[in-house]
Amino acid sequence: MSVIEVENLSKEFRVFSRREGVGGAFRDLFQREYRTLKAVDEISFSVEKGELLGYIGPNGAGKSTSIKMLTGILKPTGGKMEVLGYHPFRDRKAYTKHIGVVFGQRTQLWWDIAVIESFSLLSRIYEIPKDEYKERLGKLTEILDLKELLHTPVRKLSLGQRLRCDLASSLIHDPKVLFLDEPTIGLDAVAKDSMRSFLRTINRDFGVTIILTTHDLKEIEELCRRIIVIDHGHIIYDGDLKNIRKLPGMCKQVSVEFVAAAPLEELSSKFTTGVKFTQESERSVVVDYDPEKISTVELVKNVLTGYEIADLKITEPDIEEIVMKIYRDGVA
Repeated sequence: MSVIEVENLSKEFRVFSRREGVGGAFRDLFQREYRTLKAVDEISFSVEKGELLGYIGPNGAGKSTSIKMLTGILKPTGGKMEVLGYHPFRDRKAYTKHIGVVFGQRTQLWWDIAVIESFSLLSRIYEIPKDEYKERLGKLTEILDLKELLHTPVRKLSLGQRLRCDLASSLIHDPKVLFLDEPTIGLDAVAKDSMRSFLRTINRDFGVTIILTTHDLKEIEELCRRIIVIDHGHIIYDGDLKNIRKLPGMCKQVSVEFVAAAPLEELSSKFTTGVKFTQESERSVVVDYDPEKISTVELVKNVLTGYEIADLKITEPDIEEIVMKIYRDGVA
């Protein structure tokens, strides 16, 4: 069952083109020039209930603009979108009661009051019954480890602590969909690992549908089964994260350490296409190969036959390398 449906969604901005120099600035006073910037260009996708979707792309690709349209902050220029049966912009007053949003560099907590007071205010804004609020707060306090933070003013929290509290505030009204825009930006490795653990728990235990945008591809790899890659306003990949490694041109790698000197010339003569051998040391060879042209089993069988092997390791393509290739070349 789809909770998000997007069809040919577009967003254009009218941007002022400033002329150079004093003369240009003077002319701009009387006659301004504008250009149209297409931030999102007819994208279409759907998201199923309970899915944790990675939505990635370089800076300026259209990620945040898409999220702002899906949360009702921006009005689309064209196309259709529906989340939980609502049009996000047109129905935003009723719609926002059913979604949660976390923007990594912004907070919805009140800066000078204790965290618990911010939660209490939000419970009134969302008109949450007292019993439901207490039960929900108890669960979130346990999952996000907030007990020691509840009576601390927001301004005294570290970035990691504040983001945990922001995540709790976005879930206090029991939303069905959670939008996370760079939720771990600026966090250290330990805090990021904790945040990933929290998101897995929330997705699993509460059944919340999550759309996650981030530049941290390790985060995507650990959390998401499916990713959408957007660039220059266009979706250039939408599919299973596992299948992204099977795209044409994505090479795998085998590292082989021989007991004796590496027989580089003999090995190279066994293969004609799709395989590249690189000698790393006297006894070690790295083999890059295209799984579309030769299977891993066939390659390893040929390498092992007739030689004594001390060690062998098969490596999948690195997720960052794959995504960068998609940005550069698109998907064949």
